[in-house]
Amino acid sequence: MLLSSGDFYRAHRPSACDLRLYLHYRDTPGAEPSEFEEVIRRLGERHEKAHLATFDNVTDLSEGSFEERRQRTIDAIENRAPVIYQGVFSEPLRIGARDCQITGIPDFLILDGDSYVIRDVKMARRLTEKEHAEIFWQLRLYGYLFTRVTGKVPLRLEVFGGASEVVQIDAGDNGAVENTLSHYADVVLGAQPPFEPVGWTKCGGCSYHETCWKEAESRRDVALVPKVDQGLARALHDIDVGSYDDLLKDFDEKRLSDIQKPWGTKTQKVGKAASDILRSALALQSGKSIYIAAPQIPSAENFVMFDLEGLPPHLDELEKVYLWGIQVYGEKPGPFMAATSGFGADGDREGWMQFLDNAAAIMKEHSNIPFVHWHHYERTKVKQYIDRYGDPDGTAAAVLNNLFDLLPATQKAVALPLPSYSLKVVEKFVGFKRTQTEYGGDWAMARYIEATETEDEGLRASVMADILQYNEEDLAATWAVLDWLRDYGRNNEAAAAGVHQTRCD
Repeated sequence: MLLSSGDFYRAHRPSACDLRLYLHYRDTPGAEPSEFEEVIRRLGERHEKAHLATFDNVTDLSEGSFEERRQRTIDAIENRAPVIYQGVFSEPLRIGARDCQITGIPDFLILDGDSYVIRDVKMARRLTEKEHAEIFWQLRLYGYLFTRVTGKVPLRLEVFGGASEVVQIDAGDNGAVENTLSHYADVVLGAQPPFEPVGWTKCGGCSYHETCWKEAESRRDVALVPKVDQGLARALHDIDVGSYDDLLKDFDEKRLSDIQKPWGTKTQKVGKAASDILRSALALQSGKSIYIAAPQIPSAENFVMFDLEGLPPHLDELEKVYLWGIQVYGEKPGPFMAATSGFGADGDREGWMQFLDNAAAIMKEHSNIPFVHWHHYERTKVKQYIDRYGDPDGTAAAVLNNLFDLLPATQKAVALPLPSYSLKVVEKFVGFKRTQTEYGGDWAMARYIEATETEDEGLRASVMADILQYNEEDLAATWAVLDWLRDYGRNNEAAAAGVHQTRCD
């Protein structure tokens, strides 16, 4: 069988999952690459070509048949070629009782003294093994194959990352590489697919998401229950609890709280999370919301909906927020106000200062108004930008003081019959409908990168208009959930009061 360096990527990105490797080798069709993935691929190719252009006297082996490139790589190494680009290693390896062919195509082999440095080019900026295990294992495989081909150990393993800096990779040992390859061979040739629990974050961005998610829904998989994390799903699988129906049938709160689940290198009890898990499982089973407690929402006539669009560290050295969207809803609603980063060198700072002006104008009109957001991204970014550019008149500090995270407030008030409390999931449940057919954080990032790269001002304006509309509808969706939650709380409080009054009578 054939194993390649690409298998390390399949096994780790976008999350660690052996099932993805198994499905790939079964020729299971996956989704076509998204617009965002195509942008990342294009940026990666450009980054690699730019690095290639920094070398002289390059032996380019990127063209030709696989076997031709393999032999030419061996010849180039023997002839001490200064720089070898896209060389091919392919070596037979006996793994247990299996004969395997192991291949790898490092981006660069760079002669340094009597040996070669192996270097790959990647878009990642945070080059740690925890965040990018696939990169470390790919480089280790290249080093392993280089040693098998030449009989020598490579001088170093390196990555030229997205920050245009060279980072040295720990070479590890060949035994670890062989053990990992052996594990992958076991996965690929297994009679049954490996057990991999689904997860909303884990499965996001995977080409097999739809395939696996539909199967999980048809099985009423226990991993669909919010707060059933990967460790607990595996622990329950080990005792033959595969569905949330099984969970509700076999467990009460006490028994579930005592279950030990993997936690890093140790284990821990489910503990207090048991009640929330069972309540969420019951909501999924019944298809109905379950009231927990009165929603703890600030008392105010008006609220600012607050949502940001930003670039992650592997795409932008600043982790830039390129759109700061706010809008007042309530008894005295206001217009959509968007602060966007300019496309010049000082654009990031300009976007921040415009946001502060917009926020200050709202707070001048509405004293002590809550700024409502979903999850912790907005709070994290406001703090980051205060550190980056300052807070000249204290507006950002006032925003921080008035932030209200609607996500935990929702989770504490109601168990929804949903596998995730993502805003995009919850908004549909409460009846909010968007006007755009394509939307989402990754979609917005892809379109923004398109806007930064084009010289066509008309196209740039059109793209930014689409992104602004998406952000405006994010704000409207947040308000829709807040409004629904308030009504839901009032209705259930009234119903509870009515039951209490009837009993007293």
